[in-house]
Amino acid sequence: MAQGPRSRAGRGGSPRSAARLAAVQALYQVEMTDAAGSSVTAEFVKHRIGQEIDGDNYVAADSKLFSDLVAGTLARAAELDPIISDALTPEWPLDRLEVILRAILRVATYELVARIDTPARVVITEYVDVAHAFFAGKEPGLANGVLDRIARTLRLSEWE
Repeated sequence: MAQGPRSRAGRGGSPRSAARLAAVQALYQVEMTDAAGSSVTAEFVKHRIGQEIDGDNYVAADSKLFSDLVAGTLARAAELDPIISDALTPEWPLDRLEVILRAILRVATYELVARIDTPARVVITEYVDVAHAFFAGKEPGLANGVLDRIARTLRLSEWE
């Protein structure tokens, strides 16, 4: 079951890692509340990123990357969801996954599609780390397997 971030993801690490974690959290909020992505992004930049929350000081995220990840994922959802669905088994379709796991897969897939400046292996590692921040069970392994299939389809040349 999803919970708040349990690990150092977003609290330690790089501003890019913090941006990825925050993007996943923002997309979760958008899906759970039907709020506009732009208002959620503004709220995160103003009130969450780089702030102290529940006694933890969070790393200031790369705000340009954060904004691109959120806006790009939302804008290209109709393109991203079929890519993810093709990598899932019929027993576990995208709409059956927990909201936070869907958000992780969507942002990571967006980054694999649109941010070719980041190596696929880095994208996979970063989002598996994000999955570990929320899940103690099998979900990080599922994220790893799905993202590996997607990356090998979208960026086959990186594995050859």
